[in-house]
Amino acid sequence: MTSRSIAPAQGKLGVLTPGLGAVASTFIAGVLSARQTGVPPLGSVSQMAHIRLGTRNEGRNPLIKDFAPLASLDDLVFGGWDPISANALEAARTCGVLDERDLSPIASELEGVVAMDAVFDQTWVSRLDGVRVKSQTNKWDQAEALIADIEQFRTDNDCDRLVMIWCGSTEAFQTASDVHASVASFEQGLRDNDPNIAPSQIYAYAALQCDVPFANGAPNLTTDLPCMIELATTRNIPLAGKDFKTGQTLMKTMLAPGLKARMLGLRGWYSTNILGNRDGEVLDAPENFKTKEESKLGVLHKILEPDVYPDLYGNVDHVVRINYYPPRGDNKEGWDAIDIFGWMGYPMQIKIDFLCRDSILAAPIVLDLALFMDLAARAGESGVQEWLSFYLKAPQSAGDQPAEQDLFIQQTKLKNTLREWMGELPVTHSEAG
Repeated sequence: MTSRSIAPAQGKLGVLTPGLGAVASTFIAGVLSARQTGVPPLGSVSQMAHIRLGTRNEGRNPLIKDFAPLASLDDLVFGGWDPISANALEAARTCGVLDERDLSPIASELEGVVAMDAVFDQTWVSRLDGVRVKSQTNKWDQAEALIADIEQFRTDNDCDRLVMIWCGSTEAFQTASDVHASVASFEQGLRDNDPNIAPSQIYAYAALQCDVPFANGAPNLTTDLPCMIELATTRNIPLAGKDFKTGQTLMKTMLAPGLKARMLGLRGWYSTNILGNRDGEVLDAPENFKTKEESKLGVLHKILEPDVYPDLYGNVDHVVRINYYPPRGDNKEGWDAIDIFGWMGYPMQIKIDFLCRDSILAAPIVLDLALFMDLAARAGESGVQEWLSFYLKAPQSAGDQPAEQDLFIQQTKLKNTLREWMGELPVTHSEAG
């Protein structure tokens, strides 16, 4: 196969995060720590996973970072916007994800990541009070201010390339409206201060107008809109979304394919979460929980295909709850009660109690999406990057069919995309392969 022409990863790559809270500050701290100590960033597929090339007997199994021309961790520069914290150090200490012993050696660097004033509208996150916000009240002016921030950051930090990863809060639930139908209608909506335009959409618009790849780490209606897909396609910029796949949903995308592979039936899946970070506080509002609920509920249906397997999955009760519990902080706990059935219809149960750390699971996703989105841009990709569905709860589809939700198929798709771009044959795991 012929490899794709990919521009080299020369110079600095700026990683911009709308939202400088628990996820973003943990991501930045982890990269800075890895650079300082040499300890690999655990959980990062781009940095730690190997990729098999050719047949098994060829013995070619390099690290992904040594195979694909990814940006180096040493070349990353960090920036972001936040309506609450002044800098990444303050955010990290406020969120309490990382111990002070881990923050102290990198404190000065974290403090140097100063938050820019945010585009913020409490209509979309009723439980938060923004204190570091843009003075502009018109949405077109806010978009112009973000564009100015992006270009100023590019210049001040001597960046050759930029990527933007949404690490902000979950916005109130919404459906697409006429203002989202095209770039022209969206831009007019910005000028008219249309109430259907959410802050995350203004960030995505500003990023794409600056030719900056954008990935959406929340379940917001941000990138999966005709106007954003049109803008990304016409400007030849990669786009990806949505919602980082971390705790409970990660478990579902691991376990559900196993049940389906063995043709075991599912009668019900009850999931509840307790968490006490800013995300938990935001999701305590019903309108914000609705956005997250839609993202979480779609996973099982797409994996199990009840229309294809009605005897096994045609009558599933899937319930999701999220409870704000301040003492738990970022250490989210996910409980799952799963009712399955097998031979002759006999019932069985599975119980999961996942005591996870939400931002610890999300931070390597931010790193991988930043590096892979930058790679996609240098490879000439534009529009929705469905091959990055591996990282997302409710991945966007690049075509008419729904995106794949099975974690293991997603992993194969990710690696085969890299193989194809680098001129290697896909791995099919046939007997000879």
